[in-house]
Amino acid sequence: PEEEAIAAARFANATFVEDLPDGYATEVKERGVTLSVGERQLLSFARAVAFKPQILVLDEATASIDSQTEDVIQRSLEKIMENRTSIVIAHRLSTIRKSDKIIVLHNGKIVEEGTHAELIVMHGLYAALHAMQFAEASTD
Repeated sequence: PEEEAIAAARFANATFVEDLPDGYATEVKERGVTLSVGERQLLSFARAVAFKPQILVLDEATASIDSQTEDVIQRSLEKIMENRTSIVIAHRLSTIRKSDKIIVLHNGKIVEEGTHAELIVMHGLYAALHAMQFAEASTD
């Protein structure tokens, strides 16, 4: 029903839909309304919310978006993942910092696991990647 779609979009911070030509009735097609990558991501999250999955798998959910859009998406993800098992595949470590458990893979093998704080104090691969990513972010 339309009410559930509207509630899911609002929950996922996809309220931009209300500003589309026909609001929630707007058809989004290949050659129709042009949506940004971030808007497409938020719509995907709204669909996930509407289906209420017990397990949510997110593969590079914040890839190919700018940092401002990433903040909006990150807030949406935190709400969507609450009280549900989520598997998040990410190269952007900001996406997984608040995870209950982070598993670090290198060359197809698990090399570290723990929370963000635990992995930082290990001074291993995760800590090195974290330092590199956030050094790059501060120079942008």
